[in-house]
Order: sequence, then structure tokens, then C-alpha cells
Amino acid sequence: MSAPVVVPAECALPGSPLDKERAGINTCVHCGFCLQACPTYITLEDENDSPRGRIVLMRSLLEGTLAPDNESVQKHIAQCLGCVSCETVCPSGVPYGHLLEATRATLAQHRPIPLIARVILSAFERPWLLSLAMAGGRVTRALRLSRLLAKLPGRLGFAMAMLESTNRASKLAAYEPASDGSRGTVALLTGCVMEGLFADTNRATERTLTANDYRMIDAPGQVCCGALHAHAGDADAARRLARKNIAAFERSNADYFCANAAGCGAMMKDYRHLLRDDPAWRERAERVSAKTRDVSELLAAAGPKRGGPLRVRVAYDAPCHLMHAQRVVAPPLDVLRAIPELELVPLNESDMCCGSAGIYNLVEPDVSDIVLDRKKTNIAASGAELVATGNPGCLMQIGAGLIRSHSAAATVHPVQLLDESYAKAPPR
Repeated sequence: MSAPVVVPAECALPGSPLDKERAGINTCVHCGFCLQACPTYITLEDENDSPRGRIVLMRSLLEGTLAPDNESVQKHIAQCLGCVSCETVCPSGVPYGHLLEATRATLAQHRPIPLIARVILSAFERPWLLSLAMAGGRVTRALRLSRLLAKLPGRLGFAMAMLESTNRASKLAAYEPASDGSRGTVALLTGCVMEGLFADTNRATERTLTANDYRMIDAPGQVCCGALHAHAGDADAARRLARKNIAAFERSNADYFCANAAGCGAMMKDYRHLLRDDPAWRERAERVSAKTRDVSELLAAAGPKRGGPLRVRVAYDAPCHLMHAQRVVAPPLDVLRAIPELELVPLNESDMCCGSAGIYNLVEPDVSDIVLDRKKTNIAASGAELVATGNPGCLMQIGAGLIRSHSAAATVHPVQLLDESYAKAPPR
């Protein structure tokens, strides 16, 4: 295996976010293991759209052979999904996700983040504006306008199909779970899209954790996790939101901080890196990151307890930021296997990105569609009635694709299936 190419000490972008991550760039030996794990390389067949190709671009920025406003650099860095599947297969341990975020933050200092992204990120940083937007979405969904408008061509139709895909409420009556609280206290990150459009899944999360002997407590004052901002290159906003969440979850004094959205959980676990240069918050971020768990991790640690039977064929699609960023692989499958009579069918390339990637499907729709088409083909081949996945972006992206292709399949969070199982026969 070739030796890494080291960035020279002289730097064309001294003090930039990318300069601070140069050690990660120097780790890459350009072996090529990442190529077949990268959705954009597989679909676009361009070395510049592979992880190692983008790392060459990053190194060129630091060396000064390419300028931050170079059109090619901007294009290929923007087209990265940020799924970090390359990290899973990398033998050298290249922290590609951190390199990507640092590169985008550096480029943002020389060219503004695209307007549509700035509008979305601004809303997610302002709770009152986000609440208004989510309320509008719920009204549109309740009036069934999303079902009608999902038939329109283009991005508007796709956005409406994404909204319509969230319209899956359990038909079973809610139950009152019993709990002895012996597994400790849990504060849930209710989330932006999760509470705004998937409130039923949040309630299912609370019930299933309670049924498995956790005690739920509130964490008032929490805000957006900041993942969208970090991925887009707005690191300052991500840090502002992180500090608010750290303070909120510290006040809860819970044993565990739980996320049921893979991207949010990955962000909270990464607060330790995001705030590593902030002496006032570094140790506090470390503690919060160390106590953060995906809901499937907590449920799997408890068994989870078994409920009533669900006779349904389910394919599991692993969210990138659960499998590749958090390295949580078995727990979601343990949750599904705890449901009697549920048939778990294999899904080819279940470890590959669906093309959602936060707001990627809005700012890079053409590439997103290509990646999603591959996912839809694999789902159709699986014969699944439901596609279970633990991230709102994935639920909506895949769900919209299924709606627009007139598939009979639909998406669902694994916790909601466990909750429906418990509603049929609450665990004792």
C-alpha cells in the first residue's frame, strides 16, 4: 500500500477549518477501497466524485494549486452526499466526514452557501419559524393536498410526496406501558422534523423505552441538533445550536440522551469534535456525546421485550449516519427481530445512501434522483411491504420515491413497528 502524501507545512489557507483538519488529509493513502462504497462515484463514474478524489481537491486547496472559488472544486465538494460510507471501508481511518465539513466551511468563507440552503438553515435555527413551517406542513397533509400535489412533476411534486410519506399513523390504540425504571432515565431529543412531522414516532419511542424499563424525563430548552448546518458548512450556527442543546440536556440530568433520528444522534455524538477548540464547552460536549444513544441501542440493551405478532414483510435500510457515522449496525435489526411473525427480508445495498443526505435532495436534486433510483430498484426486488429505516430524511426520501413510482410499499421507523407489536400485546 502506498504511503500517504503529506500536505506541506506552508499552507495557502492558514487558520481555515480545513487547515485544522490537515492531519486527516495526511492519513489518506489513496488505496481506492472507498471507490465502490461511494454512491456518487458509482453513479457518476468520476474520480473527482470519489472520496479519494475529493481529498486530492482538499489537499490542492491547502497547497494553493486550486483556489477556493474554483468551479470544479465547488461542484465536486457540493455533490458529495456526506454519507461517510467510505469511513466504514477505509483501512487507514481517514475521518472523511470531518474533512468534508471543514472543506465546506472553508469554501463558505469565499463563496456564500446557496440561497435555498441558507433559507432552510435559517428556519431550522429559529424555533418559531420552524414551528410555523411544520404546522403548515401538517395542515397541508391533513387536507390531503400533499397527496394531490405529489402527482405534479419536478421538485414541487417530489417535496409534496415527501410530505405525504409522513402520513402513516398507527391504526392500533395506544397502550399504557408499565415500567420499573430500573434501566435508568432517558431524555429524548424530540427533534425538528421528528416532532414536527413524525410526532407519532416520538410517542412510540417514549412508550417502547418505558415498556423496556427506562424512565422518560423531559429536556426543555432543546433546539435543532445542528447537523444540517454542519454538513452545509455553517459551522458557527452548528456550534451555537450545540451549546444550547448541551445546556438543555445537562439540566435534565438524565442517564442517557436518546435520538431516534440517525443524523441527529450522529451530530450529538460528534459535539465533542465540533466544540473541541472551545475551552468553555469542550468537556461539557464530551460528557453529552458520551451519554448519547440511538433509540435502537437502548432497546437492544434491554432485549428488547417481545410483544404481539405483526404479519408483515419488512426490509431494513440502514441510515448512513447510523451505520457509518455511529457504527450502530445490529441494534435496529434486534428491534425488528423481537417482533413475532414479522418477516425480515434482505435488501440489496441496504448499506448504501438513498440520496436524502439532509437537504442534499433539495440543493442537488439531479444526483439525488439517480441515487434514489438505485434504491427503489432494490426495494422492488426485495418484495417488501414496508421499508424500515431510522432517520426522517430517509423515511421521506424513500417514501416519496415509492409514492412517485406507484409502489405498494411504504416506509416506517423500526420503533413504530415495535410499538404496534406492543399495542397488540404489551410486554409484562
